Amino acid sequence: MKIALGSDHRGFALKEALKELLGELGYEWVDFGCQGEDPVDYPEIAKPLAEAVAAGEYERGILICGNGVGMSIVANKVKGVRAALCQNAFTARLARRHNDVNVLCLGSWCIGRGLAEEIVRVFLSEDFEGGRHARRLEKIRAIES
Repeated sequence: MKIALGSDHRGFALKEALKELLGELGYEWVDFGCQGEDPVDYPEIAKPLAEAVAAGEYERGILICGNGVGMSIVANKVKGVRAALCQNAFTARLARRHNDVNVLCLGSWCIGRGLAEEIVRVFLSEDFEGGRHARRLEKIRAIES
């Protein structure tokens, strides 16, 4: 599974930590930026990452900013992206199972490294359940069109 990974300056340190986890778990990842703690505007990172996920270049994406909200807003503007801000493993599990979320958003000010790693593990290991949830995703696709 190829993972697109990105952050703004507020999420940079957590992104770097998650690179280690992704490597340990055997995932291939590409860093969409940023490359340090100098201020950047999160839409410059979130938009190209979301477009790459929507195009099928990456199976899933992970975006990190201070509180996770800005990244999720931008990612959800891209047709075909279902981004969710998750602050615990339970929401990450249901986001994958029920909503087939393909971009995980995290807030580095809201969660620590350990919890972020747990959320990422769940996000990458859970599958979409389909069934009644597939019908609902079709309705979301209709709204996008």
